[in-house]
Amino acid sequence: MSALGAVYRRELAGYFNQPVAYVVITAYLLICGWFFTSNLFLAGQADVRGFFSVAPMILVFFAPAITMRLMAEEWKNGTMELLLTLPVRDTEVVVGKYLAAFTVFAVAQALTAGYPVTVAMLGKMDAGQAVAGYIGLLLLGAAFLAVGMLASALTASQVVAFIVSFFVCFGLFLLGKALPVMPDALVPVLEALAVDGHFGNLVKGVVDSRDVLYFASIVVLCLAGTVHALQGRRWGR
Repeated sequence: MSALGAVYRRELAGYFNQPVAYVVITAYLLICGWFFTSNLFLAGQADVRGFFSVAPMILVFFAPAITMRLMAEEWKNGTMELLLTLPVRDTEVVVGKYLAAFTVFAVAQALTAGYPVTVAMLGKMDAGQAVAGYIGLLLLGAAFLAVGMLASALTASQVVAFIVSFFVCFGLFLLGKALPVMPDALVPVLEALAVDGHFGNLVKGVVDSRDVLYFASIVVLCLAGTVHALQGRRWGR
C-alpha cells in the first residue's frame, strides 16, 4: 500500500506542480459554467439538468486531456523504465496513477458544487436528483479516465493517446444518439453499451446497481488492459 501511495503522491504532484491541472480544470469550469448560466438566465430554468445534459460531451474532451500524459509521457522521457526498477508492482503503478487522475477530476467536480447551491437559493431543487446526478458524473468520469489511461499506456505520444481516448469515449457517447437509426435487432445491445442510458438513469435520480456495474466494468477492464500493456512493454512483448 505504501508503494501505491508513493506513486499516487508522485503523480498528483506532477499534475499540480505544472499548469496541466490548472489549465484543464479552468477550461472545464468555464465551459460548464457557460452552459449552466445560459440555462439559468437565458432559458429561465433554475435547475441543474442543463449542466448534467452537456456534461458527458464535455467529459469526452476533459478525460483524455487529464490522462494523455499518464503513461505516454513516462515512455517518451524514459522514466517508466526507472519507475519499473523500483520495488513497486505494475498494478500499484497503474492504480496509483489512475487515482491521481481521478483526484484531479473529482476536484473539478467539487468546484461545480456552486451550481446546485445557486439553484437551491433561486428555487426548489430536488436534492436527491442532484446527488444522483453527481454520482453519475463521477462514475462516467471514472470510466472515461480508465479508457484514457489505457490509450496512454499503448503509445509514447500524448497526442495519439488523446485522439484514441477521445474517439473511444465519443463512440460510447454517440451510440446512444444513434439508436433511432439502428436496426431493431441491434438496439438492445447498443443500448447496453452506450453511456447515455446508464448516465441518464442516474441523472433522473435512479441509482440502479446495473448502471453502477456498467461503469465499474469499464474501469476494471481498462485498468486490467493497462496492466497487461505495461507488463508487455516491460518484457518487450
